[in-house]
Amino acid sequence: MTTDSEKARLRAELLRGAEEIIPEADVDERLLGAGPPLRIKAGFDPTAADLHLGHTLLLNKLRHFQDAGHHVLFLIGDFTAMIGDPTGRSEARAPLSREQVNANAQTYQEQAFKILDPERTEVVFNASWLDKLGAEGLIKLAAQHTVARMLERDDFTKRYRGGQPIAIHEFLYPLLQGHDSVALKADVELGGTDQKFNLLVGRHLQGLAGQRPQTCFTLPILEGLDGVQKMSKSLGNYIGVTDSADDMFGKLMSISDELMWRYFHLLSLRPLDEVAAIRRRVDDEGGNPRDAKEELAREIVDRFHGAGAGQAAADAFSRRFRDKGLPDEVPEVRVVLTEADAPLAWVLREAGLVASSGDGQRMLRQKAVRLDGTRVEDPALRLGPGEPVLVQVGKRGIARVRLDSAPR
Repeated sequence: MTTDSEKARLRAELLRGAEEIIPEADVDERLLGAGPPLRIKAGFDPTAADLHLGHTLLLNKLRHFQDAGHHVLFLIGDFTAMIGDPTGRSEARAPLSREQVNANAQTYQEQAFKILDPERTEVVFNASWLDKLGAEGLIKLAAQHTVARMLERDDFTKRYRGGQPIAIHEFLYPLLQGHDSVALKADVELGGTDQKFNLLVGRHLQGLAGQRPQTCFTLPILEGLDGVQKMSKSLGNYIGVTDSADDMFGKLMSISDELMWRYFHLLSLRPLDEVAAIRRRVDDEGGNPRDAKEELAREIVDRFHGAGAGQAAADAFSRRFRDKGLPDEVPEVRVVLTEADAPLAWVLREAGLVASSGDGQRMLRQKAVRLDGTRVEDPALRLGPGEPVLVQVGKRGIARVRLDSAPR
């Protein structure tokens, strides 16, 4: 039997990141009800070759629904992509050929399954039913909505009032997206906040078709690296899911601490209680936000490049950061331990970085010593054998120090 706490946790995960649910009563009656698995739809028009992390908000939410036992419909808009979604546009999109769309669709599937469980995902292409509409079917579909209702859309209104042309085929786009919901008998449709009008058209058409209207579940538009404008390739503030592991990691480490928490909430697949624990560690226990950011970056890199790729990227990032601004030639020094480990102050003396262990202790108390770019906070720190360590003392003392085991 599911406990109240388990129900609360499931509810929180399903609603995670939700901007609006229409109608709100569906949350408990439909989304969290005890009925059969729901048909959860989200559409992706393959208008470009690659996805970026902004697109993955919908994929993450689909995964949450999968984990809750629901049936996911990953809709590839191979027909609608040839029209181009007018949402948020100040002008009509350039049409794509069927060949371009099909090529992009293949990459979308490959990238989506980095998040979705292929065994619990039904991939559908809307050309399989929209191609069959024909002229008669299209006219009947167009008769189910009015121009006045179309002009209620904010982007259409702005273009109309601004004297910007609106092509007739752009009016068809919301109708075709809504017809997808009828064809698939969708119970829930996910979309960004900018898709609200299209999702509501789906509810309207389903009602006319005698179906129970779908629940509309909107998610926010993810801000890009600048933390201000939406993530977009054209703005250059994006993280592509096909970016190299090192590039992806470096971009994530560049975001602000404030944006990091939003990314944790919307992009991380960690349970919410784990995210809350990480935030408490930073906000209440004096933890370093950089460490939290690195956890997020490692998780996301692992997701798209495989387990262990995040740590490898973190190590490479640390080396690049640590070596920034270093002299062209850094001396390498070998120090042989007389015991299993040794006080850092002694190591500094043996490496020739200070005149005596006493000087080493003084520099440590002044927090003027760094190991691999990280300031040493503990004057009593001891070091053992291992990989070479970049040691910096004050502004001038620097060496790569290898500690070898004590001779037997």
